[in-house]
Amino acid sequence: MEEMDTEIACIRLGNVHYIPVTSPELACEFLKIQDSIFSSRPICMSASLVSNGYLTSVFLPIGDQWMKMRRILASHVLSPTSFQWLRPKRDEEADHLLRFVYNQCSNQPDDFINLRKVTRCYCGNVIRNMILSKRLEDEEQVDALFTLLQYLNSFGISDYLPWVSAFDLDGHKAIIKKAYATATKHIDIEVEQRIQLWKDGNKTLEQDILDVLIMLKDVNGNPLMNVKEIKAQVLELMLATVDNPSNAVEWTLAEMLNQPKLMERAIEELNTVVGINRLVQESDLPRLNYVKACIKEAFRLHPMPFNVPHVSVSDTIVGEKYFIPKGSIVLLSRLGLGRNPRVWKDPLKFKPGRHLKEKEDGEVVLTDSELNLLSFSIGRRGYPAVKLGSTITTMLLARLLQGFTWSLPPNSPCNDLLERSKSDHFCTLSLIAQAKPRLAKAVYP
Repeated sequence: MEEMDTEIACIRLGNVHYIPVTSPELACEFLKIQDSIFSSRPICMSASLVSNGYLTSVFLPIGDQWMKMRRILASHVLSPTSFQWLRPKRDEEADHLLRFVYNQCSNQPDDFINLRKVTRCYCGNVIRNMILSKRLEDEEQVDALFTLLQYLNSFGISDYLPWVSAFDLDGHKAIIKKAYATATKHIDIEVEQRIQLWKDGNKTLEQDILDVLIMLKDVNGNPLMNVKEIKAQVLELMLATVDNPSNAVEWTLAEMLNQPKLMERAIEELNTVVGINRLVQESDLPRLNYVKACIKEAFRLHPMPFNVPHVSVSDTIVGEKYFIPKGSIVLLSRLGLGRNPRVWKDPLKFKPGRHLKEKEDGEVVLTDSELNLLSFSIGRRGYPAVKLGSTITTMLLARLLQGFTWSLPPNSPCNDLLERSKSDHFCTLSLIAQAKPRLAKAVYP
């Protein structure tokens, strides 16, 4: 698209029109102005397997089941009341994050820390604690979640030639099924045991999201969700939470280590807002504008590549001249939006200050209503937990910066990673760094 000097294209795969978009103005038409037309999802093998036959909210085509699941999430799981109710579980994981890194760098001061593992495990543990009141059993579960995310909505031959699906020519089905079994093994056991506890009367108090899902009732007093729906929705909540925050924070730290003055300014803000005698809390986050500006810049420059695909439910015209046939699949390129040279000056440079200018009189937020960057999707099929995602991301970075002084190992590939990311988004190497405690020992949990 860049070589063709276009911000919208149409690629035909079989009988399906794929429409990638890198224009913020057109993105707003798709997700805001005409979001009711682009409100469905494509039918594909990967989404069907991961959602256990389209039982959940994110991957469902438009219809009654989607309306039901969306209403449950908005009213009972991700409401402002639930957000506050579950705060102690997030606080617990923020303390555990600090304790884990502190113990690692205190017991083995010359060792280096794999920040990808740290950030991914933190995000996995936060959502698992909120849902199940338990932490991850092992890293294998986190790896399985990221494998599922890697293959979700990826190009699969059987999606265009259904008659070859039995042969699994590209091997995607086997990979997804294996990762799905690993990711759901503990979820299924927890859900079944918890349902039995409620049935036997051994549990009477709702303590987490799973309890809420189990105890929801319809107008006749019957369970609103069946067991399959509960299991599928738990997995989807985990998938929706682990990748965006961990990816943004890893890249933010990589950029800060490459430009130490950025890290110094973020730490100075933490010292001013929070101090060094207590740990940063969620109530401090609204005032950490520079920290959030750094995260927002990572969302712009180093995003996950695409949003979840949208499908048009009728013929329409966007941008006054582009005819979009019914059934077209629209992909908004996060990379293309965030690096669009028409919108952003020096698009390949990491400059957090550009986001402070927008909010001189208020708070920096991680979203962009004009879709000049796409951190969390908006509109009818938008991400329903923007506040939760923003909080998890900001707390993760704030605790890591407040608690530790970070440095790169000798001959670190960090600079190479940043250079390669400008032309190749996909990065297989984890960020490795050394941490040293920067607060008094009594402050650490």
